[in-house]
Amino acid sequence: MEKEQCSKQYHIAGDTSVRNRKTFQSSTTQSNVKKPNKGGHLTEEDTQQTNGSFCRNKRRSSTCDESTSRALLLLVAGLSFATRLYNIKEPPHVCWDETHFGKMGSYYINRTFFFDVHPPLGKMLIGLAGYMSGYDGSFAFSKPGDKYEHHNYWGMRGLCAGLGSFLPIFAYLTVLELSHSHTAALIAAWLLIFDTGCITISQYILLDPILLFFIMAAVLSMVKFNQQKDRPFSTPWWFWMILTGVNLAGALGVKFVGLFVILLVGLNTVSDLWRLLGDLDLSLVDVTKHLLARVVALILLPVFLYVTIFAVHFAVLNKSGPGDGFFSSAFQSRLIGNNLHNASMPEYLAYGSTITLKNLRIAGGYLHSHWHLYPEGVGAKQQQVTAYLHKDYNNLWFVHRHNETNSQSETPDLVRHGDIIRLEHKETTRNLHSHLHDAPLTRKHFQVTGYGINHTGDSNDLWRVEVSGGHKGDPVKVLRSKVRFLHKTIGCVLFSSGKTLPKWGWEQVEVTCSPYLKETPSSQWNIEDHVNAKLPNISLSVLKPHFLEILMESHIVMIRGNSGLKPKDNEVNSKPWHWPINYQGLRFSGVNETEYRVYLLGNPVVWWVNLASLGLYTILAAIASITFQRGISVAQRRQDHCFVLMRGGGLLFLGWLLHYLPFYTMARVLYYHHYFPAMLFSSMLTGITLDFLLNMADLLLHPPYCEWLQRVGKMLLLVIVLYSFYLFHPLTYGMTGPLAHEPGSSMAGLKWMESWEF
Repeated sequence: MEKEQCSKQYHIAGDTSVRNRKTFQSSTTQSNVKKPNKGGHLTEEDTQQTNGSFCRNKRRSSTCDESTSRALLLLVAGLSFATRLYNIKEPPHVCWDETHFGKMGSYYINRTFFFDVHPPLGKMLIGLAGYMSGYDGSFAFSKPGDKYEHHNYWGMRGLCAGLGSFLPIFAYLTVLELSHSHTAALIAAWLLIFDTGCITISQYILLDPILLFFIMAAVLSMVKFNQQKDRPFSTPWWFWMILTGVNLAGALGVKFVGLFVILLVGLNTVSDLWRLLGDLDLSLVDVTKHLLARVVALILLPVFLYVTIFAVHFAVLNKSGPGDGFFSSAFQSRLIGNNLHNASMPEYLAYGSTITLKNLRIAGGYLHSHWHLYPEGVGAKQQQVTAYLHKDYNNLWFVHRHNETNSQSETPDLVRHGDIIRLEHKETTRNLHSHLHDAPLTRKHFQVTGYGINHTGDSNDLWRVEVSGGHKGDPVKVLRSKVRFLHKTIGCVLFSSGKTLPKWGWEQVEVTCSPYLKETPSSQWNIEDHVNAKLPNISLSVLKPHFLEILMESHIVMIRGNSGLKPKDNEVNSKPWHWPINYQGLRFSGVNETEYRVYLLGNPVVWWVNLASLGLYTILAAIASITFQRGISVAQRRQDHCFVLMRGGGLLFLGWLLHYLPFYTMARVLYYHHYFPAMLFSSMLTGITLDFLLNMADLLLHPPYCEWLQRVGKMLLLVIVLYSFYLFHPLTYGMTGPLAHEPGSSMAGLKWMESWEF
């Protein structure tokens, strides 16, 4: 029976009205009891007085509760906006990644195409904010430290600071919904308001505050939706579920890290549907309706919005720019100003054609050669063949049959899948050649050179053409076909390694012949420029890819770009285990005493309290779970606190895990700021955990002392966080003068960890 009671209470713990009603009934029983008449019953007058007193108490308590919540929310909002908007124009120069995302905002204003490894929504919003605030997109954002001078950069910074200001507000509302405790909500918000790291990362033109805004908005919307479970298909029910879907699209539209909050909402939805399936009061038709509603609001709507973001992105960025080379030739043909835009050329490759070959790897380059030879000790001392990232006359090649120099027919034959061809460099007349000498940089690959002269060579100049997905006899299409070139003698495949050659190779990209025949972008090429006077030309407009092809290609390029972000020598990066302990910060600006220095570092008290709370939570949640599993009798009030800890805290703990643990599996370069989504969940969990501990104080002390301890504990925590913020705020708002280790520095004695580099 005790287990049954615990189970019932577990399901209603999140229902405020149930818990409040019990509290009011208990209060009424104790304070409003009336003496019975001689018959042992209350008189009608007494009953009316009792009921009236209960209603007045309920209304008074509800009004007081709403008033307190409103006052605390205004306090949180005021402090949050004040701390983030303060000194927003300082420093008046480019800081850290503003050089990337400010520049990308300019590209949107100028409608110039660019490439980035993240989805476009964050940059689009930055560009829109700049445009609305009068910025004309003319600032170069060349490097950190460049002065903004007369350019209106404050609008873009203001957008990021404004969205970052909502994070403590969302944290307060989320924790209040999960715990129904103003103390827990205020602690969570307080930790974020006065965290130096959260303020710093919100004050600059970065994607992080935009991403964090959508993540927190999605979590709040999900929690609000969960509270509507007793009012299915009502207007609030639909509103919060649809808003959750909108915020999920927003999070994913800024960075792929948004997938983690999508997974959190997905797990919550599966749990909710499982609960509904076990409700025998609902028919299978009702359960199906619930399922379909969630599919529409949490899957189809976010997908539609996400695709719409890219549609706007491609429509706005319609001019040729620095991102062209990362995409296929077919993609480039749609960009105004690109040499392929509105151009005309023969549709199919033929013998006797002059072509350029573009590798499909990101920054794979164009097949290129020049008069320079490989140096002594680097394979055979023959003519260099490389991949060059820019359009150049030395990228041109003639296509010949393997047994003739030129085609003499009026209508040249088409090159088809399986044909053996010879590629002759137009400028030097050398043939594309490979042999069993080692490649310059890539081990186990073979060297590719230019060999022969005046149309002469040997059998190592012959290559078999293979069209990806093609069959014997299929023609090779310009722009569209993905082509591989297999060496006839060795059996290796023409390959762009992506490695940069030394100065003797003019720092161009290495080209090899790879013995590994698996199809990869590095071994695939497409024909970009194509000249053949004997073939009719067609407009490339007919070869332009459709929107879905563009969408697919852009995601492939972004995924490859992310996987290619490897740590470089002497580059400042960090490891995931560094992050929760605040081991190392990140320099945003300035390196010496004459410069305006900004350093991204979390408030040590906040981060270390969060770290301790993570450990405390796992212990307390385990104890609470064992208690309920064993059916141990617990007072109703303590049961409610335990359920909040397990349900509300469990959701936040899961959010922290999902936004933190995946980074241990990533091979890409990682930075300190990648932890901030997880840090938000950790701070909210701290609010619930510390509130639980304060409410359990009566286990040790009698009521008068217990209440005193709770008040002192709350005030002590808030004051310590505030004082720590006072000590470390120069890191956020900037500092000049002596460095931390020098006499007279405002940060003297505050380098609590040797790894801090401020």
